[in-house]
Amino acid sequence: MSERESGYKKKPVRRENKQVNFRVSEQEYQKLKESADVLNMSVAQFAKSKAKGAHLVKPKFDSDTQKALVTQLSRLGANVNQIAKVIHSNPNLSTDRIELNLNEIKKRVNDLWQQLS
Repeated sequence: MSERESGYKKKPVRRENKQVNFRVSEQEYQKLKESADVLNMSVAQFAKSKAKGAHLVKPKFDSDTQKALVTQLSRLGANVNQIAKVIHSNPNLSTDRIELNLNEIKKRVNDLWQQLS
């Protein structure tokens, strides 16, 4: 006899078998969601961590700033890769041009470090 025929439903085996529900206002939910998003967590994970007394450290930068920094670092990495390809394919390349590109990259890296400090 199948589950469907007997009307019996199997309960899922869960490691955490208790469920807690609570209601919050729209403003409270938005605050929870923003905090959870900053930590790359779901609202449920965030609330559970806070309930357990976890000390959650707020990141130094908001989400948009983090994305901008990642984009800038990615571009710098691409520039370094392009320079490496050119150097390897042209061993007689002028070092002045390479040095100019490397100095520009150093400047950008220093700018990023300033933002991180």
